[in-house]
Amino acid sequence: MKVSGYSGILGRPGMALASAAVLTVLCGCTVQPPGGDDAKGRSPVHVDLPDSTTPGGTAGTTTAGTPAPAPSAVETVPPHIVFTRGDTGTGVRELQARLRQVAWLFDGPTGTYDDLTAQAVKGFQGKRGLPRTGETDAVTWRRLVRMTHEPGKWELYLMGGQPAAAPDPRCLTGRVLCISKTSRTLRWMIDGRTVSTMSVRFGAQYTPTREGVFHVYWKSRHHVSTLYHSSMPYAMFFSGGQAVHYSYDFAARGYAGGSHGCVNVRDEAAIADLFAQVRSGDKVVVYW
Repeated sequence: MKVSGYSGILGRPGMALASAAVLTVLCGCTVQPPGGDDAKGRSPVHVDLPDSTTPGGTAGTTTAGTPAPAPSAVETVPPHIVFTRGDTGTGVRELQARLRQVAWLFDGPTGTYDDLTAQAVKGFQGKRGLPRTGETDAVTWRRLVRMTHEPGKWELYLMGGQPAAAPDPRCLTGRVLCISKTSRTLRWMIDGRTVSTMSVRFGAQYTPTREGVFHVYWKSRHHVSTLYHSSMPYAMFFSGGQAVHYSYDFAARGYAGGSHGCVNVRDEAAIADLFAQVRSGDKVVVYW
């Protein structure tokens, strides 16, 4: 074989290796990017390697019939899970608030990743073509965040559970029901020590809960309002007809509703325990 311009080289003894290299370049078997190796220092790309995967072929086979390389670590690592069943905390509360914004969750926020939350996440995932796992992975979380706004405090604590405000100085001595309108919480305190804390709801605009210092003057376990004919279990009266009591409506609707001036509690177990401890004459402080 004679290649114009290279006949002298090809005809010399001992130059077979050099001639093969020259032929390779001339025949185009190697794809060389302009200017040699690319900007990151990678070697030229060889397009005629015998073990390269056939484009459009079946995954796991190669043109030479040898097994394809194992998937990379990026392909095999499962998606990062942000929240899952049983998780609790403010992060879960934000997830639930955002799910409420897009009408996939109607309960809460409670701060606990329960079955209702998992079902809401499944629905959200399925609607957007994501795997319906019920777990909030990074992809699901990013998609939800893009579709919603950052929830405010009202949205985060629609069903209660917010941190209690610092106790009023008038709550620091004796036995006191210390009730903050700012944080919407009730602290049961004895000699400055908080025994228990619970979420509460107050009166509506035209029937506000009175503020000040009062005392429990009557307890009624199965009380029914004679004015509104509504049930007021575990009622502890402190000012006229206003009392601290359990509210079925608060338990069901959260802060979407309001009372006629009473201090509503949504946790029945908590107020049942409180009712057993509070005595007539104990102080009640309602403050902002």
